[in-house]
Amino acid sequence: MKIDWAALGSVFGVSLAVTVALVGLFTLGIVGLSKQEQAREAQAAGGSAAALPARVGAYACFALCAGAVAYGISLIVA
Repeated sequence: MKIDWAALGSVFGVSLAVTVALVGLFTLGIVGLSKQEQAREAQAAGGSAAALPARVGAYACFALCAGAVAYGISLIVA
C-alpha cells in the first residue's frame, strides 16, 4: 500500500483553513448579535446607536456559514 502524502497534506491544509474560516465567520455573527444588544441598550438609555447594521451583518455571517455547510454536505452526497 502506497500513501500519497502530498494529497493527504493538501486535504489536511484545505480542511484546516476552511474550518478556521467557518469558525471565524460564526464568531463574527455572534459578535454582531452582541453588538446589536449593546446598541439596543444604549438606545434605551438615551443614546442614538443603530442596531440594524449589526443585525444584518450577523445574519449575513450566519447565512454564509449555512451556505458553506450545505455546500460541504452536497459534496459528500454527490
